[in-house]
Amino acid sequence: MFARKVCLKLRPGMAVAYTRMLENEIIPILREQKGFNDEISFVSGERSEAVAISLWDAAESAEVYHRETYPSVLRALEGLIDGEPQVNTFAVSNSTIHKIPNLPR
Repeated sequence: MFARKVCLKLRPGMAVAYTRMLENEIIPILREQKGFNDEISFVSGERSEAVAISLWDAAESAEVYHRETYPSVLRALEGLIDGEPQVNTFAVSNSTIHKIPNLPR
């Protein structure tokens, strides 16, 4: 399993609008992507920031999404965020929700 972590700086007062857009527009797009498993998001209206973590079956699936679909998601978020989101990727080593194959030692 593979994860993408996206950290966003929200414009002041945009936490609710961001949450609504994520639920109504972005998550449906993610669900159409090959290899997408889940999305977890965190929002702090007080700090005007959000973190979104998407879980994928493999790095290749997340890379295809990043290359082919993510640019249009960024355009949709333009009015809600300040600056460029920071994207990091990870191999998922533990999860209490998902079964993850044993990693080689």
